Amino acid sequence: MNPQSLKIKIAREMSDYEIVVGNDLIATTGKWARKCLGKGATKIVIVSNATVFKLYGKQTVASLIMAGFEVSYFLIKDGEAHKSLKTAEAALKFFAESGLSRTDAVVALGGGVVGDLAGFAAAIYLRGISFLQMPTTLLSMIDSSVGGKTGVNSVFGKNLTGAFHQPRGVLIDTSVLKTLPQRELTAGFCEAVKQGAISGKTLLGQTGDFLAVFPPRKFRQFNGSEKFQARLSELIAAQVAFKAKIVAGDERESSDRKDAGSRKILNFGHTLAHALEKVTDYRYFKHGEAVGYGILFAAELSNSLALCGEKDVELLNDVVHRAGSLPTLANIDGKQVLEAFKFDKKHLSGSLQMILLKGIGKPVIRTTKDIPRISIQKALKRFLQKWV
Repeated sequence: MNPQSLKIKIAREMSDYEIVVGNDLIATTGKWARKCLGKGATKIVIVSNATVFKLYGKQTVASLIMAGFEVSYFLIKDGEAHKSLKTAEAALKFFAESGLSRTDAVVALGGGVVGDLAGFAAAIYLRGISFLQMPTTLLSMIDSSVGGKTGVNSVFGKNLTGAFHQPRGVLIDTSVLKTLPQRELTAGFCEAVKQGAISGKTLLGQTGDFLAVFPPRKFRQFNGSEKFQARLSELIAAQVAFKAKIVAGDERESSDRKDAGSRKILNFGHTLAHALEKVTDYRYFKHGEAVGYGILFAAELSNSLALCGEKDVELLNDVVHRAGSLPTLANIDGKQVLEAFKFDKKHLSGSLQMILLKGIGKPVIRTTKDIPRISIQKALKRFLQKWV
């Protein structure tokens, strides 16, 4: 099956880039990187983690060397807790010691943590150098590798220190998902459900139908199937195409936009998700798992505010459940979650912006000035009791 190519066209021409989706593409990394970077690039630093690099590092390095690059690599520890300014500073030091110049590049080989941190370090090193995304988790394939949001976590919240820095290209090799643990698959599909919910019934239906036929717990059984690989690549390409469309129309997430084309709608489910991650010190949930709960909470809050119907809530519950089991909320303190809402990056003019639904494919942006605090408190209390 030939790889699919998608292009993001952004108002600033230098930010345009291509996204390639297909099976067994890592062997082509060198040719792809050279096409993206041009003849001027001579050095590349791969940012990855030990687990991913052990699986795909040797092949990636060999392909880049064959294309004429001088290659070195910097490995970070796994997990959101290590997506920090301390790790970013260590990466910057390594870039300098490796002699990276303005014409060289960084390759992010890994999941969302690797991509966010590598992109942020590339954005601030020498005031910005090129970087390429090679996502190795489902979540990073359909979400964080596309769109140019980079950043690190801090004690005062998730991704509050960051920069917009578009990659020069994204290479999505679906074959790497065969080594992904089930929790990571579930996390990725929760993000896919989120995008389906705000996109419309076509993408949500495609996602739900795929999960019905190919449940994550049985993924390893399907790896030799051409039908499975074709359907998986089609789904990922559709998910990426949706996000690319939103990003192209609102690259920097304009603060004054509140329409359905605003990039803010991609934060559907993330208000609760980021709060859950913060109160558990980024060590309990996979990001997508927290988003799974965030989707369901946002839907139930939307229903309680008479924005969407019960059938929409039931549909989202059904599709999220197809994605797999989520960690229990038994030890989550509702008061701490409400407090964590204050540190969400979607705060503007003293009010938190929440993405809710008027129905599938009908996202709306509401502020906490529009929503009685007691309504949020009651909805959260009911929700946490329900998911113990």
